[in-house]
Amino acid sequence: MKEALLYQRLNGKVRCEVCQRRCLIAEGERGFCRTRLNRAGKLYSLIYAKVSSVSINPIEKKPVFHFYPGSLWLSMGSLGCNFLCPGCQNWEIAHAEVDLYPELTEEVSPEEAIRMAKSRDCLGISWTFNEPTLWFEYTLEGARLAKKEGLYTNYVTNGYMTEEALDTLGPYLDVFRVDVKGFSKDTYRKIAHLKDFLGILSVTERALHKWGMHVEVVTNIIPTFNDSEEELRGIASWIKKSLGEDVPWHVTRFHPYLHLSHLSPTPISRLERAREIGLEEGLHYVYIGNVPGHPGENTYCPRCKRLLIERFVYNITLHDFDDGKCLGCGYSISGRFSPLVSCEKEARDEKQHHQSKILFRI
Repeated sequence: MKEALLYQRLNGKVRCEVCQRRCLIAEGERGFCRTRLNRAGKLYSLIYAKVSSVSINPIEKKPVFHFYPGSLWLSMGSLGCNFLCPGCQNWEIAHAEVDLYPELTEEVSPEEAIRMAKSRDCLGISWTFNEPTLWFEYTLEGARLAKKEGLYTNYVTNGYMTEEALDTLGPYLDVFRVDVKGFSKDTYRKIAHLKDFLGILSVTERALHKWGMHVEVVTNIIPTFNDSEEELRGIASWIKKSLGEDVPWHVTRFHPYLHLSHLSPTPISRLERAREIGLEEGLHYVYIGNVPGHPGENTYCPRCKRLLIERFVYNITLHDFDDGKCLGCGYSISGRFSPLVSCEKEARDEKQHHQSKILFRI
């Protein structure tokens, strides 16, 4: 076990300060996420260096479209989550407890993770698959080492972390890929068992404005849960007003799973309407996800509407686009782009480039 970094001692109890639940945990008990234990008045992480999944993926899989498209990233996950969403695609690890299922993980030190990333020509490390906030001590150490070694870092997160956690990570974390699951208390109550979601919005704003992280927002559109015009427009309007018109919004297709297996997949027409809403609200980059080959996956110039980056799953093709600029009108596309990375992506062989390489998934 690893002693937690962010907590308070309160007469035998402890208050965890990593996520916004701020669980008050009695002696011998665990918090909501089941990854943190109060032992003798000290809070310990049960998942430090416990890795359930490691793979090498294109950054597009996160999905992140405006941070070095075509680059490969070492993707790592552990166990546990602070939401337990009813349609979770990774429920086997998100709902698991490390001591009950020791066979689900292997030990990978932060130093070894850095070596793995560098030896496989990855641009960075992405903490994903389960909620990385719960892996705070491990990801913080990994992010510090990555910064020293010239690697970038990415959180694929639900955003429900405390400001203290964000500010501790702030100097080292480059990309904040956040899920905004809806825009009402009722939606977050049904999906994430939360009373409110405003803290997620404020932390996301802080990641962008205080720490200068690259932010992209994802909303998985679930029929009857968060697909109303009002809710979708609320998300788009918030992004425009609080994050800016250049922050990408990914509206992705829901596929029935786990406790939401009775629902239908999101109609493509609903995704297209969500994209229209985002554009109506003034966003420059709204993407349709989980619909391979849809033109809504592509990047278009906000000024002259030229096709600049064409996507099919994780493959990208550049059109009239170089060094982050539209070659038609000269408009600078928001984000970070490298001609070298993009050209290398097109030149990689099929096995290395077009498919995610699974190192292990126990």
